[in-house]
Amino acid sequence: MNVEDLSGLPDGAVDHFQSEGIESLYPPQAEAVEAGICAGESLVAAVPTASGKTMIAALSMLSAIERGGKALYIVPLRALASEKKAEFDAFERFGVTTGVTTGNYESTSDWLATKDLIVATSEKVDSLVRNGADWLTDLTCVVSDEVHLIDDRNRGPTLEVTLAKLRQLNPALQVIALSATVGNADAIADWLDAELVDSDWRPIDLKMGVHYGNAIQFDDGGTREVPVEGSKKQEAALLRDILEEGGSSLVFVNSRRNAEAAARRLASTSGNHLTPEERADLADIAADIRDISDTETSEELATCLEEGSAFHHAGLANEHRTLVEDAFRDRLIKVISATPTLAAGVNTPARRVVVRDWRRFDASAGGMAPLSVLEVHQMMGRAGRPGLDPYGEAVLLAKSHDEMDELFERYVWADPEEVRSKLAAEPALRTHVLATIASGFANTRGGLLEFMANTLYASQSTEAGRLERVTDDVLTYLERNDFIEREGDEVAGATAETESDDDAGGFVSAATMAETEGAADDVELRATGLGHTVSRLYLDPMSAAEIVHGLEEADQRPSALGLYQLIARTPDMYELYLRSGDDETYGELFYEREAELLGDPPSEYEDARFEDWLSALKTGKLLEDWADEDDEYRLTERYSVGPGDLRGKVDTAEWLLGAAESLAAEIDSEWTVAVREARARVEHGVREELLELVGIRNVGRKRARQLYAAGLETPADLREADKSVVLGALKGEKTAETILENAGRDDPSMDGVSPDATKGGDGGTATSRSRSGEGGSSNDEREDHESQASLGDF
Repeated sequence: MNVEDLSGLPDGAVDHFQSEGIESLYPPQAEAVEAGICAGESLVAAVPTASGKTMIAALSMLSAIERGGKALYIVPLRALASEKKAEFDAFERFGVTTGVTTGNYESTSDWLATKDLIVATSEKVDSLVRNGADWLTDLTCVVSDEVHLIDDRNRGPTLEVTLAKLRQLNPALQVIALSATVGNADAIADWLDAELVDSDWRPIDLKMGVHYGNAIQFDDGGTREVPVEGSKKQEAALLRDILEEGGSSLVFVNSRRNAEAAARRLASTSGNHLTPEERADLADIAADIRDISDTETSEELATCLEEGSAFHHAGLANEHRTLVEDAFRDRLIKVISATPTLAAGVNTPARRVVVRDWRRFDASAGGMAPLSVLEVHQMMGRAGRPGLDPYGEAVLLAKSHDEMDELFERYVWADPEEVRSKLAAEPALRTHVLATIASGFANTRGGLLEFMANTLYASQSTEAGRLERVTDDVLTYLERNDFIEREGDEVAGATAETESDDDAGGFVSAATMAETEGAADDVELRATGLGHTVSRLYLDPMSAAEIVHGLEEADQRPSALGLYQLIARTPDMYELYLRSGDDETYGELFYEREAELLGDPPSEYEDARFEDWLSALKTGKLLEDWADEDDEYRLTERYSVGPGDLRGKVDTAEWLLGAAESLAAEIDSEWTVAVREARARVEHGVREELLELVGIRNVGRKRARQLYAAGLETPADLREADKSVVLGALKGEKTAETILENAGRDDPSMDGVSPDATKGGDGGTATSRSRSGEGGSSNDEREDHESQASLGDF
């Protein structure tokens, strides 16, 4: 099917696609058009990576807009949202306006009402529904990218419930679900009342195989000689081989530490294939990498990058990852060693993909466990760049003949697993049940169960009564913690009678209430003021219960450490793991500062609970050190975290403390000001005396400390100060002028001003009062496992 044969698109769309070199549609795209995507029909497209899923989305959205509608494109990651927004911005040349929204979970983003096409993460869309964004009812087409991630235990339930709510808001909604090839695409299509395009077609051939000895054995029976020289690793031989024919490579490993080590080793191979011009360009990018942060991770990445090698994992700052991805797409970086985060949708294809590690740490398995077929196939699908590579090649590594046979059976010849809903787990349900009630999608138990019947879980469930039982447990928990009320409920008495002295967060089994609950389908469910606040703030109700309990039990003004440790105990914050020797270090800190900590600490004889308490204390101490102005280098070294981890913890802490401030106001806590101050300190990374200064635009923690050291403590001081003192503290004339202007000074010009060196700041941050948390080795695999769902990725 030729592009010029398409109809129902905005004027100029066909010309745009042709200007991009698209003259005809790929077979899966043509199937999608024939299935009616340009006429408003819903579709599930389960096709391999690089087979044209985005074009299917574009045709669906543009045709919906041409019919007078509005389109939403849902992505799993913030980085992917930015990438897709940049791609769709090209549509503005023929009149289609675009917008992107990913953060601020309390906003309804009303400005998006004027946009034709909106890109957002699933978490942001869920929060928009909770906060009652009116423009959502105007949607006529919703695209869900990477819909197979419904299978993900952390993010899947949010995507599933969000799609169910959008379909309830807009009964005629066109849903386009884009997926990798999965084992049950037909089940997803049935759930969404959609047509199905299930194809294994790719624009260029993908050869899959296993490297063993000195050759790759391919799935078609062919071989390719790739000898391993001396003590070299298999991945080095495979990289050298592909570089010699002008290709690039991705190497997937199972942990951050392994990604960094592999990048260092492979740099000696990639560096031999750089031209002088490439070296000069890479040196400039390396300088940008070093400017982002002064951490060891940043320096290590820059050093590798100068040799055409890089690593990519969740511990990097977002700016690091963007520079690496862009340089790889520009073919300057020849190899990236990555954890599986890179396979989650970001557009970074290579001629050869090497899956070095097919096992990784799995907390639920208690150790190393094989990756899923779907995940390995997602990595392999990165092989081959349309228009740049004549083929794609995906290779697993074996150390023995038996292992080679196992890898062929387990991955190369295997079909991907079925996508299974994870909604019935209580951690997911407690959040989404409360939000469903608070946002008005259900106001009775029967209505709630009716809504749940429209989820993928309900269509897949084979255990009679399972969803009802878990839902009743969640309702009981929400009622006990004052998040919902049940009016005229005959089981209220039964609920009270079955309550125990468990801590907030425990569930009362619904088994004792089964008979009466079954008869209470018409009892009204209503979110309390606290429940509405928790839903609006996008908090896990168990996090809210922990925060409320801690604030209510405080008998003196909470310290920053006390508040930081409190939010670190919540399910919404991933705690730092205790390393070797940390139990002693933080045990001592616990006894030293126990009076500051909020809530009821467990006994040290309760091993698991006490270890969790100390992990939260370690996380709280990291935040306190940041707010005490310790520099980034020291913190990443002391706590064995990457700059991305540090920023992710700070961002999450700022969000949780903002939520805690709202909760404190809701319960009339006397500690609202203390919470607000702790939030401001962690947001800016400063001590209390700098809070006024960092409120000035363009004044960060370092400049604020420089100004304070020069005796300039408030915006008023800057408006009245001798300009030579300001210039002496800030060094640069342009910087000084900008900051004086932002502070409200009438005459900010520095013309003719000489700096007063005697009043200059020290140029650094304050030294932390504490140095706890040093030493030990990080549990790299466990941290990687948890970091995949860090809030900073959303």
